[in-house]
Amino acid sequence: MTAFSLEPAQLAWCAELRTLAAERLRPLAEKGEPGRVNRDLVAELGRRGLLARLFTSGALDLCLMRESLAYGCTEAETALALQGLGAHPLHAHGTQAQRTRWLPRVTEGSAIAAFALSEPGAGSDAAALGLRAEREGPPGPAASGGPARWRLTGSKCWISNAPEADFYTVFARTTPGAGARGVTAFLVPADRPGLTGTGLDMLSPHPIGALDFDAVPVTADDVLGEVDRGFRVAMGTLNLFRPSVGAFAVGMAQAALDATLAHTAGRDAFGGKLRDLQAVSHQVAEMALRTEAARLMVYAAATAYDADAPDVPRRSAMAKLLATETAQYVVDTAVQLHGARALQRGHLLEHLYRDVRAPRIYEGASEVQRGIIAKELYAHQEAR
Repeated sequence: MTAFSLEPAQLAWCAELRTLAAERLRPLAEKGEPGRVNRDLVAELGRRGLLARLFTSGALDLCLMRESLAYGCTEAETALALQGLGAHPLHAHGTQAQRTRWLPRVTEGSAIAAFALSEPGAGSDAAALGLRAEREGPPGPAASGGPARWRLTGSKCWISNAPEADFYTVFARTTPGAGARGVTAFLVPADRPGLTGTGLDMLSPHPIGALDFDAVPVTADDVLGEVDRGFRVAMGTLNLFRPSVGAFAVGMAQAALDATLAHTAGRDAFGGKLRDLQAVSHQVAEMALRTEAARLMVYAAATAYDADAPDVPRRSAMAKLLATETAQYVVDTAVQLHGARALQRGHLLEHLYRDVRAPRIYEGASEVQRGIIAKELYAHQEAR
């Protein structure tokens, strides 16, 4: 299979997911409270087997899930994605004990996961983390009479699912002054002493909060991967999820495009239908063109990831950049073509307008993606 076509079974599965999102997941989402974790919705994703697929499917399947769910219910898509983002480091780097304790609960939807990387002073520059992991006692198990121990002190901000998650994948600095080489990933249960959090009132409707760490105890048993190698854990997770952020954006763009097609075909204006105006029809054509181009780039990046291609960072960055910027354009244009009705609370486009903005920032802002792309291009040129 190439990156530019889907098998009939995949197309049928996407159709099933869109139907599920519209008929079953959307009503559950509407019962939830904006800015709060919707545990009933997460549990339903678990019952439907979608959370388990986060850890058994490749990047392309992840993209198909996110695009299809986003088309019919962005809340369901986001709930699914946040479980995957928060728990993927556990799945990929956790010990058997960590995986046994948490992964079954994640996949059934009874435990909420969160990915705690960003800080007030370290958003786009993830290597500049300031959350300190200060070692207790002499280094090493032999010297201390037990596993290595640290105390986490500092804060995290703009963390999706905080402060309501049941555990956090937390990235902290274990070696001062070492940049990306001195960061360690820890699995921190929410009930650890000294860990507190508050919700943030954000434009995006999904839950986002801040976390405070007041000498929170962690040990070697909580490490995900290796000490001082946590930045690789973070970047490996983001390389997988960045194309699927693009898929989320494509799903929103397609929903906005379809709504616009229906509206412009039925709306009377200037003695005909809106679609009869060339200025309108050309905008709709541009929306469709950009959406399809973004979709193809997302699929290509996901297929490259599944094939373990060497250019995954560049492709992932390109896919996220193009798709999220495209979705912003498509949704904004859809609002313009709908007029004031699209800005009414509860309208599909009003909802998409609030939801579409954040993906251009989280998991690496658009400017960061451009930097990654340029860096990879010049590295490839120098290697030739």
